[in-house]
Amino acid sequence: MSYNGYQSLVVRAEDRVAWVTIDNPPVNTLDATLAGDLKAFATEVRSDPGIAVIVFQSANPDFFSAHADFEWSFDPSTLMALADPDADPSLNPLQQLNELLRTLPQVTIAKLRGYARAGGVELAMAADMRFAAADRTWLSQPESLMGIFPGGGGTQYLNRLVGRARALEIVLGAEPFGTELAERYGWINRAVPDEHLDAFVDTLARRVAVLPEGVAAAAKEALDAAEASGPVPNLTEEATAHAKVYPSPDDVVDRLRVVMEHGGQTRDGELRLERLLEGIPWAHRS
Repeated sequence: MSYNGYQSLVVRAEDRVAWVTIDNPPVNTLDATLAGDLKAFATEVRSDPGIAVIVFQSANPDFFSAHADFEWSFDPSTLMALADPDADPSLNPLQQLNELLRTLPQVTIAKLRGYARAGGVELAMAADMRFAAADRTWLSQPESLMGIFPGGGGTQYLNRLVGRARALEIVLGAEPFGTELAERYGWINRAVPDEHLDAFVDTLARRVAVLPEGVAAAAKEALDAAEASGPVPNLTEEATAHAKVYPSPDDVVDRLRVVMEHGGQTRDGELRLERLLEGIPWAHRS
C-alpha cells in the first residue's frame, strides 16, 4: 500500500515499519485535519500485512502535539461533527480515534520530543509504548485548568499506566512532567538521551518487525487479557494466545538449534543472549 495524500502526516514505510510523522504547523494541534488523517491512516494500515510496527513521531522538535483544537471548546458541534458512525456511539470522536489507534493489530510506538499535552499526550498514550528524548520532552494533562478533565481517553489510559493516585496528581495538578519523573511514574517507557533516541527507537522497531508472523499480535492479546481481568491474571486467555505461537513452526525451531550450537544455555552464551539471537537471522526474512 502507498500512504499518500495526507495533509498533516508524512508516512514512510520500509522493512515492515511505518514511520508516521506529524507535521501540522505551527504546534501540531490535534485538529480536524490531523484527526482525519490519523483516522484515514489507521483505517488503511490495520489491514496491511506488510506493516508490523508503527512509529508516531513529530516533524517539530518543540511539539509532539500541543493539544486538541481549542476551537472544539468554543463550538462543541465542530468536534461532534467528526464522530465515526461505525464506531461506538457512546464515545466522543477523540475517544473513538484513540481507541482506533490503540487497538491496531500492529505494535505502535510513540517517539516523543517537545511538549505533548492534553489531546496530544492522549494520542501518545494510545500507543503501545512511549520513548522520550531526555530533558527535551514534557507531558501534561492541563485540562483541569480549563475547567474540564481529560476526555479523549486520558483518565483511562493514565490509570492503567501510572495508577489511580498518580493519575489524580497528573490530572488535578496539571503540571508538566519532565522525562525523569514521567519515566519514574511509568507514563513513558523510558527517557533516552536526545542524540540516541532515533537510533534506539529504530532498532527496537526493526527488531519487532522481523519477528515471526503472529508473535507480536499474540503477545499483545495475552497482555491485554491480563490487564482486562483485573487483579487476578486471566491465565486461560494467556494460554489461548500462547498456543498461537507455540509449539513453534519448524523454521523457528531450527533457528533455536543454531542458537544452542553457538552457546545457548551456556554461561557465556546467556550473558550475551540478546545479541546472540540478533546475530542469527530469521529464515523467512533472508
